[in-house]
Amino acid sequence: MERWVPLFNIFINSPTPETEASRWLQESFNAVSAAPITTASFLSLLMEPRSAIVVSESSSCSLMEPETRRIIFMETFPAAVQSRILSFLAFEYQRFSARDLMELAQAILSSDGRTDFWVERAACHLFDVLSHSNGCRIPSFILDSNEERRRVEFESVPRWLKDMPSGKGMIFPWLPVPMEELKPRGSVGSFDNDVDSDFVDMRSGVEEDFMNETDGHAQVIGTNTAVDEPLDPEIQAIVEDLRICILSFESTNRTLVLANKICELCLGKGDKSLAILSGIEPWKADDENTSILISNITDRIKDDELSWPSKVLSSFVLPKVLFLESPASRVLLTSVIEFCKLHQRAAEYGLVFPLILRKEGINNHISDVISRVVRECLHPAHVTAICQKLFCSRQDERRFLCLPCHRCFISDELVWTESTFALLQNILDHKVHLTQDCIDGVMSQIQKLSERFSRSLKFGKFLLCLVTKFSSSLVSHKLALTSAVECTDTLMTKAVLSKLSSL
Repeated sequence: MERWVPLFNIFINSPTPETEASRWLQESFNAVSAAPITTASFLSLLMEPRSAIVVSESSSCSLMEPETRRIIFMETFPAAVQSRILSFLAFEYQRFSARDLMELAQAILSSDGRTDFWVERAACHLFDVLSHSNGCRIPSFILDSNEERRRVEFESVPRWLKDMPSGKGMIFPWLPVPMEELKPRGSVGSFDNDVDSDFVDMRSGVEEDFMNETDGHAQVIGTNTAVDEPLDPEIQAIVEDLRICILSFESTNRTLVLANKICELCLGKGDKSLAILSGIEPWKADDENTSILISNITDRIKDDELSWPSKVLSSFVLPKVLFLESPASRVLLTSVIEFCKLHQRAAEYGLVFPLILRKEGINNHISDVISRVVRECLHPAHVTAICQKLFCSRQDERRFLCLPCHRCFISDELVWTESTFALLQNILDHKVHLTQDCIDGVMSQIQKLSERFSRSLKFGKFLLCLVTKFSSSLVSHKLALTSAVECTDTLMTKAVLSKLSSL
């Protein structure tokens, strides 16, 4: 037991348990010791029977009565740890005995309703992985049992989320979701128009109020028409002065004063801030000036704010990158990376999404900027969510923020270019996991694009990367994908077909 303690510590504490556990297992195999570890001994430990006293609700009594049960050692861990262990076993299934893995998964699934929903799903996923390798199937009696219980548990709010104390803070450090966004909002009349109120509905192209992402669904509250209203003469005069100042770089101190004036003019103005920024035209500042401006504007942003950082990116940075015809300057890229590290969701809404949906398609220089932001600023799970929106969501569910004068340069759909395939390959190399429905969405596009990009080496490299990383998810698409690859004629064609033949 003692030799497995470091591995269990990884499952309990690590944010990326599968990767770290795989590395630890490989290092342990390579280490020279008197008692070398084996994968069989690990599964034997997990399957070791134990007696446990649990509390269950008796049907004949309202009190909670203790009960002694025989369980396996695996079930003594918290549900989250069990799910991680099963996910790791599915990830490294080739290192383990398929028969032992099936016995473990069946033991978990045969727990008479005591198994946590996500542990049960992880065990089913382990069966699915094994089924692709040796044809095993989940026993029918397991699939048919307690279906209603699983449905109710899936639709309910997780216990850990119910028990979280009220107040501000982030739910996930890698995907910032403030607590207040999960609380039901009142009527539209009581909504604070100064917070996250300007995201574009791609279907209609108008500015709309903040998306209430309660329960994971983006809902539009209200409609913003203040952008088209003229500014007050006094504010308009200030805007004209700032527009002239933004074009000249006199000194760092002068630029700091300019940044403070822009913040004072825009913050607290709600809907009118977009009209103010459109009039100032901050994207026309040179890169060094822009770097100083956005670096100092960061100090005026609250940790849980989304709207203002998105406006900063969409007005200071997005137009610069949207029309890139040469590599972005180091000073601009460095400041953008630092800004996006602090405001990941704003990076999605105010920069990454509108760039990907550029009406003319992205070029190599734009692809390089997006790749840097994705690689250095966003967690892989956040990037997975972006891919999900890109390939699985309806048009009315895809929203981003941009100034009205730039909306005409952004499309409602992804425009495919060779640089798009290079970007997607870079995203997949970022250890991003694509869900099955996302894979299905990508495949529906590949079948249409195979003839158009039949001689594109970047298209071939993307296909090879896709087949290599998601082979188990592409089994149902094998015939269609093979037909698409056969239409290509590049150095990658034979390599992709060879990978497909082994599915």
